[in-house]
Amino acid sequence: MIIIIIFKIMLENGVCLKLSELKKHQEARVVRVDAEGELKQRLASFGLIRGAIVKIIDCSIRKSTIEIMVDNTLLALRKQEAEKIEVEKI
Repeated sequence: MIIIIIFKIMLENGVCLKLSELKKHQEARVVRVDAEGELKQRLASFGLIRGAIVKIIDCSIRKSTIEIMVDNTLLALRKQEAEKIEVEKI
């Protein structure tokens, strides 16, 4: 419960962002993955877990696809998937 309260305070104060909100070449630390089931397992298998460092490599024109680097692994995520990953800029 305490973690949820702290997280809500961080969101309200603008500390946390959605991965989809980052710009090209920005780096961030994963704070929370708000996904369930198969998607959460798939993201975790790529190293997208709390504490992981991610870097935005490139985005499609409308940001429908976001290319990121996590632990020397290059991934392409749909915008809907990137919106489920909350990060803090570093």
